[in-house]
Amino acid sequence: MDLPSTIARPIDHEVVIKKSRFLAHLAPAATVAEADAVIARRRKELWDAGHHCVAMVLGTGADGASQTARSSDDGEPGGTAGVPMLEVLRHRDMTDLVAVVTRYFGGVKLGAGGLVRAYSGAVAGALDVAAASGALLRRELLYEVEVPVPHGDAGRIDNVLRDWASSHGSVMEPPAYDAVAHLRLLVPRSSWTPWPPTSHPLPPVPSPLPSARHGWWTYPRVGLD
Repeated sequence: MDLPSTIARPIDHEVVIKKSRFLAHLAPAATVAEADAVIARRRKELWDAGHHCVAMVLGTGADGASQTARSSDDGEPGGTAGVPMLEVLRHRDMTDLVAVVTRYFGGVKLGAGGLVRAYSGAVAGALDVAAASGALLRRELLYEVEVPVPHGDAGRIDNVLRDWASSHGSVMEPPAYDAVAHLRLLVPRSSWTPWPPTSHPLPPVPSPLPSARHGWWTYPRVGLD
């Protein structure tokens, strides 16, 4: 299952059309409250602008979870700003971010079609900047595998698992220690088959085979297309 992408940091992009300036600002946001804080900050910083149009998408929609999507034209003709911005986010399969496009009117009316193209283009351009600068995060669902091993074997098995993970698109998580060492990997579905290791792509571990627990995990991957 593919998950929506997000961004790692705020992104700014400006478009000038017939003397009107469209300043697009994208920011990560995990909740409506975080998105509203971004919007309020832009309004305060650019208090003299005519419009601050908004689109946000929150939530991955994975495992039955809901997504939240909102938009605002902020005084522009209905349907010419917020909804086109939102459609760009949806078309690019983005989530957990808010887009604010601030307009400084340049004295020339653009018409409904021109406004749609301007606002949607500003957001699309900002997303292009995010991708080009390495700020785009792609997510995927990973299996979480935990392998408990004796402390005396932990260093050797950790090295073996790290070598395997580097060639199978997997991620080693920090180990935990109690009576044994708990080594953890996040493994893509494409590299996962059930235990035992005779049918499992993971390298063998000491005998007798330790138990392993697994579950789906969401993990951001940087710069993947």
